[in-house]
Amino acid sequence: MADLFRFTQDLLEDADVKINGRRPWDLQVHNDALFQRFFARGSLALGETYVEGWWDVSRLDEFFERVLRAGLEDRIKTVKGLIQLARVRLRNLQTPSRSFEVGLRHYDIGNNLYRCMLDSYMCYSCGYWKTAQTLEQAQQAKLELVCRKIDLKPGHRVLDIGCGWGGFAKFAAEHYGVEVVGVTISREQAGLAVQRCSGLPVKIHVADYRNIDEKFDRIVSIGMFEHVGRKNFETYMQAARRCLKESGLLLLHTIGKNRADTATDPWIDHYIFPNGDLPTLQQITKACESRFIIEDVHNFGSYYDPTLMAWFDNFEGTWESLRDQFDDRFYRMWKYYLLLCAGAFRARDLQLWQLVLAPNGVVGGYQRVN
Repeated sequence: MADLFRFTQDLLEDADVKINGRRPWDLQVHNDALFQRFFARGSLALGETYVEGWWDVSRLDEFFERVLRAGLEDRIKTVKGLIQLARVRLRNLQTPSRSFEVGLRHYDIGNNLYRCMLDSYMCYSCGYWKTAQTLEQAQQAKLELVCRKIDLKPGHRVLDIGCGWGGFAKFAAEHYGVEVVGVTISREQAGLAVQRCSGLPVKIHVADYRNIDEKFDRIVSIGMFEHVGRKNFETYMQAARRCLKESGLLLLHTIGKNRADTATDPWIDHYIFPNGDLPTLQQITKACESRFIIEDVHNFGSYYDPTLMAWFDNFEGTWESLRDQFDDRFYRMWKYYLLLCAGAFRARDLQLWQLVLAPNGVVGGYQRVN
């Protein structure tokens, strides 16, 4: 045990983190069995032991920013991590029969939680903070950016793949006079989206994207591609191409990673987003070959940090009102999830891309909007 403690201490020094130190990002250990469990099961054990109260950090986001910037995850290879990588490489974890699992286990856990955490449009994706000062402003700026990037016009028929609680559909219908068809794999999302879009030319369906077979002037997909999986990237692009008119535009908004030889963090996969698989930019572009011309790529991954911190502040600030639905273990789990992700984006370990795709290219060239 002493050897594991010293090894951990030496490892963390490279990230400027101390065990039982006094700074907000220093690790406070409450159970010395942490080290043995961590070296046996890696990041899965790190998250599990945090939820169980074996350790604490005053500022989890700062802790993870330092750990990820120092590349410590590459120096701890566990059997569990290798199995996770093999899983995503060898198996299709996002088949039609499995595609609804993330809806049941993540998006259906309670609309009230997301109402408390998100903005008034209930956008569960990165905001656009170029000039924004608040989460509300950042999310509306993102929705406006999306509409402008695809040159929305009154009368357009728009497909929203992964429509969530109807935030984009509501905004686009209200501000641009378009008709929107939204699809989601979450029944809870769909039910609330129907209510929120009542009276607007918006239809919401619980459906897998592979089953859509209609024609649209525009397609948007905001924060859904993360659930598609590398075995299905080309299938997704085929489905989108089938549904988009020859003169149409597709905006793809997705979290991405820097290296293809990595898998989703095992703790995130097990407890937060089952079967998720973040794409690399190369994987996206390969899936577009012979299907779309890539007109624009925009990386604003640094804006996910303030988005996640705002979500955490909202979650923390409304926690007392959520106690009837969730226990203290859930509080620690959700805190860990939000602040781990904030640290990852701050360290630029994760990215956020918006791509504008066209079946045949834009005549005369695409005019970038930002």
